[in-house]
Amino acid sequence: MTNALTRLLETKDAILADGATGTNLFNMGLQSGDAPELWNTDQPDKIRALYRGSVDAGSDLFLTNTFGGTAARLKLHDAHTRVAELNRVGAELAREVADAAGRPLVVAGSVGPTGEILEPVGSLTHAEAVEMFHEQAEALKAGGVDVLWLETISAPEEFRAAAEAFALADMPWCGTMSFDTAGRTMMGVTSADLAQLVETLPNPPIAFGANCGTGASDILRTVLGFVAQGTERPLISKGNAGIPKYVDGHIHYDGTPELMGRYAAMARDAGATIIGGCCGTMPEHLREMRKALDTTPRGARPTLDQITEALGPFSSANDGTSGEGNQPERRARRRRRA
Repeated sequence: MTNALTRLLETKDAILADGATGTNLFNMGLQSGDAPELWNTDQPDKIRALYRGSVDAGSDLFLTNTFGGTAARLKLHDAHTRVAELNRVGAELAREVADAAGRPLVVAGSVGPTGEILEPVGSLTHAEAVEMFHEQAEALKAGGVDVLWLETISAPEEFRAAAEAFALADMPWCGTMSFDTAGRTMMGVTSADLAQLVETLPNPPIAFGANCGTGASDILRTVLGFVAQGTERPLISKGNAGIPKYVDGHIHYDGTPELMGRYAAMARDAGATIIGGCCGTMPEHLREMRKALDTTPRGARPTLDQITEALGPFSSANDGTSGEGNQPERRARRRRRA
C-alpha cells in the first residue's frame, strides 16, 4: 500500500517523529485529570500550537491529540458520545498545520489503550474492543490522518483488536508497546514477543516498536531486542526525555536536549527508522534530535555498554527476554552523563 508514510520511508534515512503531548499541554494550562481531547474543540489554538511546536522543531511526523479518544476513555469525562467529533477535529487541526508547512509531513492518528482489560483476564470482549477502536479509527480517517498510530499498548489481545479495527477502517497503521516493567510490558510482553506478534496479524503494521517506558537507555535496549529477531519492518523508538522526578509539586523529566540528541543518533544506529520522544520531550529536545540525525554520521550498532556510557544506566539488569539474565549488573550502576 502506497501512502504518505511509506513514501517518506523510501526517501529518508531516518524519520523524526514528535515529542510529548501531555507534557506540552500541561505547560499550556491543562490540569491533571482533564481530558486533553476536549481541547480539540475547546482550545483549538493551543492544539495548533502543540502541533506547530513539533513541526517547527523539524519533525517529519506528528501525532494527533487523540490518545484517549476511545469511548471507554472518554466515558471517564462524560464525553463518550463525542468520539467522532473529538477525534475528527483533532485530526483536522493536524491536517491544517501539516498542509501549511510547505514540506512533506505525516499526520498520525494517535490511538491509545482503552484502559480496560480484555477477556479472559478482564471483562472487555474482543468484539467490544474492536468496535471502540473502529469508531475512533473512522473518525481519524474522516479528519484526514495519513496513518493510524497505536501506542502505549501492554497486552497482545488489545494490539490484535486494534489491528482488526484498523483493517475494517481500511487504514495503514503503526503500533508500539510500552516496555516499562523490567524490559517487559505491564502484561509481560517482551520485545521478542512483539516482533513475532506483528508477523501473525492479517494486516501487519507498516512499522512497529516501543514508546514511553523508563528512559532513553532502556528503549534502545528494547530496539536491539527487536533487531535480534531479524525483523525487516521499520522500527519505531519513541522514548521519554530521561527519568521522571517529582520536583516542586510537578513531574519533571531529567533528560536534557543534548541527551536526547545523543539518543536519536544512537536509536538510528541501533536499528530504528522512526525516532521521536515521549513524556517530557519538548520542542527544544526535538531540535537537538533533528540536528543529531542530520549531522551525526551513521555509526555501528551500539553495544549495551556504549548505550549506558552515553545515556545512563538501565533501570533493570536485563531486557526481560529469555537468556538475557547474564547482563552484568555494573551496567545498572553507571553514572549518568546527562
